Amino acid sequence: MTGYRVAPLGAGIDAVVDVPGSKSIANRALFCAALAEGNSVLTNVPDGDDTQSMVAALRALGVGIEVDGSRVSVLGGQSRWLPGPLALHAGLAGTTSRFLTALCALGKGAYTIDGDAPLRARPMAPLHDAMTALGARVRSKAAPGHLPVTVEGPFDLRADEVTLPGDVSSQFLTALMLVAPYFASGLRFVLSTELVSRPYVRMTASIMADFGVPGVEVGDRIIVVPPGRYSRQHYTVEPDASSAGYPLAAAAICGGRATVPGLTKASIQGDANFCFVLARMGCSVTQDDEATTVSRWGPLHGLAINMVEMSDLVPTLAAVAAFADGPTEIHGVGFIRNKESDRLTDLCHELRRAGVDAVATANGLMITPAPIQMATLATHHDHRLAMAFALLGLGASGIVVDDPEVVSKSWPGFWDMIESL
Repeated sequence: MTGYRVAPLGAGIDAVVDVPGSKSIANRALFCAALAEGNSVLTNVPDGDDTQSMVAALRALGVGIEVDGSRVSVLGGQSRWLPGPLALHAGLAGTTSRFLTALCALGKGAYTIDGDAPLRARPMAPLHDAMTALGARVRSKAAPGHLPVTVEGPFDLRADEVTLPGDVSSQFLTALMLVAPYFASGLRFVLSTELVSRPYVRMTASIMADFGVPGVEVGDRIIVVPPGRYSRQHYTVEPDASSAGYPLAAAAICGGRATVPGLTKASIQGDANFCFVLARMGCSVTQDDEATTVSRWGPLHGLAINMVEMSDLVPTLAAVAAFADGPTEIHGVGFIRNKESDRLTDLCHELRRAGVDAVATANGLMITPAPIQMATLATHHDHRLAMAFALLGLGASGIVVDDPEVVSKSWPGFWDMIESL
């Protein structure tokens, strides 16, 4: 598939859409299960590239993993891990590469973590620096602070505090939070800068509690993880709230109604609140113990909003904003320049090719609606951009998404969902 031409709907929708399990939750749960002694069973595990890369890497490490559809059985425990030297590959998965880097410092010997070229370009230095401060040996094999990197433990498990920035990526903090219970006294994290993506840190704490390590304290600049050990569990992964944003946004753009079963008011994902952003733009929202539903029958309005706690949905919101009756200002998300793409500059560049007045700012972007033009839009190796551009094509004719296969990172069946609408 060289390019996907999106067929505009031309009318309101009435859809019930099942979305994959959350890759963010799944990779954290797989991490905990790999450390827990005994057999854990995870259900509703997504089949995207990020999760597959984590499963493959953990298998290479010696963790026993059996996959049966969306059911994954994990036979964990450090005694089963293979000693280094060992090479582990993360593909394009940022979470996998960063989580593995921290995990391997609990193993024996040297482990080399690598990824595909776009992942090698993504920053890793804050994690590497913090791990070095905690006693691990971390050696970049090419550019400092980037993959490939060789990690040799053990950590100094007597350490009780580490400082790292909070405004680059919550994945650095999460990686270390997940290993922190294995330090003699746990770990106290001091954040030198403001924490971004706080919901992902709360998600990490919730999953740690589900696997037997409760009591993580998440403050503004201090996070405290108590000592403990993960225990084997039967664990169900929630539907992915970031993925749910696409059908919900389709209802906002095209009118009508979309429901995502299983995404409930009890969700531990911050992105589950995206429906309320759509409510501010003129949609009606119902979120209860069974599902989330968004509908729109009237006009769609622009807004000004800080998206720091829903940063993965910035491209989604930008696509919705292109169809509003006034401008939209998104701020608080300068850090998303370091995702799979530069999600501010690249997003705005492609939107302008489609006729949308989109301008990147220091920490966000401005969207002023204008008639959508025919265009082939580049994804910049970013699944979030590809899926957002699909939304643009649902509401206007002539949009072609280049390199559409990139959606396999989080939702291999995404284009089937678009066609089902």
